Amino acid sequence: MPIEHISLSTLNNQIKQQLNQSFPGTLWVVAEISEIRTVRSGHCYLELIEKDTDSDQIIAKARATIWSFSYRMIKPYFETTTGQALTSGIKILLKASVEFQEVYGYSLNIKDIDPTFTLGDIARKKRETIKSLEADGVIDMNKELYLTPAPQKIAIISSPTAAGYEDFINQLDNNTFGFKIYHHLFPAIMQGEEAEPSIISALDRIYEYEDFFDAVVIIRGGGSTADLMCFDNYQLALNVAQFPLPVLSGIGHERDESVVDMVAHTRLKTPTAVAEFILTRLESFYAEIEGLESAFTDIIRRKLTDLHHELELKVQKLPPLVQHHIQKRKHTVTNLAQRFLLGSKSYFDQQHHILRHYNETSKYLALKQIRAEHKNLSFITTKLKLETKGLLKNNTQRLTLLEKTTQLSDPIHVLRKGYSITSVNGKAIKSVRDINPGEELTTRLSEGIIISRVERIEQR
Repeated sequence: MPIEHISLSTLNNQIKQQLNQSFPGTLWVVAEISEIRTVRSGHCYLELIEKDTDSDQIIAKARATIWSFSYRMIKPYFETTTGQALTSGIKILLKASVEFQEVYGYSLNIKDIDPTFTLGDIARKKRETIKSLEADGVIDMNKELYLTPAPQKIAIISSPTAAGYEDFINQLDNNTFGFKIYHHLFPAIMQGEEAEPSIISALDRIYEYEDFFDAVVIIRGGGSTADLMCFDNYQLALNVAQFPLPVLSGIGHERDESVVDMVAHTRLKTPTAVAEFILTRLESFYAEIEGLESAFTDIIRRKLTDLHHELELKVQKLPPLVQHHIQKRKHTVTNLAQRFLLGSKSYFDQQHHILRHYNETSKYLALKQIRAEHKNLSFITTKLKLETKGLLKNNTQRLTLLEKTTQLSDPIHVLRKGYSITSVNGKAIKSVRDINPGEELTTRLSEGIIISRVERIEQR
């Protein structure tokens, strides 16, 4: 059995009829522009989205068209009222009819746009950003930093092709005061969706040289409100507020103050105004230095004049003072001389008395010592005589005894008793082993010598 079906064109035609019946007229719709482009014919094609307020995820999407005859009236009215271009990233309140084409599908045909809603939405986002910064306690952090009175090392965040950047550099380098100011550009995109991460990246690069630079300058050459919407971004404002160097803003928007302007250390209208601020600060510092130099010179000059006058007075007072001092010292010397003479006489008298006493005492002690030594010498002499006499007697007796002992030990005396001494070759014989047969013996007696020869030797 064949399945019932309809063609795709029939289906799309039925959807178109249902949409025309459900949305016969126009209605007001709130949406955010995701993409927008204008073709040569003058028609404007948009992509509209809606994001979840909590997750920021896209929850709806639709195509939209503004035909050229409507776009020629809607665009200038919106831009003159809001001060910004009709561009992506902004919320709009649009009046549109719901259309469905069998070939192109569903789309919205925009008839009108309410610019007051967009202004209110931009203001609301800005208020929310400011409120968040205040709640985080960072909105005044950068303002509390110390800005040196003579900033001469400047980090610049700008587009290198921006006219405001060129004006800023020209004014710094060609200042009439002749100040030398070092500056370095950290390039960044200064408008559109890429501006926020680009500027934050430039701040991160400057942070690496935090100890070198005196201040950071964020400048651009003006633009529409839409071009400057990035400077109301929370993350960018948070980075500026918490940056450890003073930030000077010169974004170039004179009508409104961006959030970055609010959190910056110093907000100025234009890049040239920032340059004038830096130069004026340097001029004031230089003038203060000159004033201090002049004041210091005046103080030194007055001090020298006072000292010169004081010196002249002292010079005038010096001769009388010197004369008085000389007289005083002369009188003192005279008194000291008299006291010295009196003291010397008394001292020498005292020393003479002591010396005479020592002399008498020495004589007495010497005589006493001599008498004692004489008496001791007499005693020693007597004792020496007695000891010498005893010693001579003892030695005489010992000598006599030795003489008798010597006489008794004399070999002649022994021989006289019947003994003899036999020798061979002048050596006394003590044993038969000392001689050999045939040797000649000499025998000494008390009254002569006997010569004999050994014939035989017998041992016992």
